[in-house]
Amino acid sequence: MRPFAAAVARATRGRGVLVAEVRYRHRGWNGPRCDAARDAEAALDRLRGIAGDVPVVLVGHSMGGRAALRAAGAPLVHGVVALAPWCPPDEPVGHLAGRRLYLLHDEQDRVTSAAGSWEFVRRSRLAGADATAIPMPTGGHAMLRGAGAWHRRTAALVTGLVTRD
Repeated sequence: MRPFAAAVARATRGRGVLVAEVRYRHRGWNGPRCDAARDAEAALDRLRGIAGDVPVVLVGHSMGGRAALRAAGAPLVHGVVALAPWCPPDEPVGHLAGRRLYLLHDEQDRVTSAAGSWEFVRRSRLAGADATAIPMPTGGHAMLRGAGAWHRRTAALVTGLVTRD
């Protein structure tokens, strides 16, 4: 995710935007423990303690995309850019009302399902989210082929989210 963070930092330079990374304490989602989502929520709490009530945009890939979408109900979160996210059919969406969501996925991804992302977008809209599905033409799950397009698109989406209010 470092190239994505660097692209966002470049795109938002001079706009008073802080770019930070979440480090997971445990590997994996770990069933009902949802460790990655809990770590993302804890990071949001720490950020609030440091910076106050600032608008936040979460960016995550795969399980990190799922964690970002799960943590998006926090009051600070204005939007999420989820990259090839893992969106199981039973993933909750009720907490996403009023949030702006972008889910980017290469339909050739063999690790996580683009169709699952598109269904998540559909259900999120029904729950009141402003959600958009963005098919990426290449990159697979690792987003390596055409990486520059993924970085530029993510940076542009984040910039739009942090400057829209």
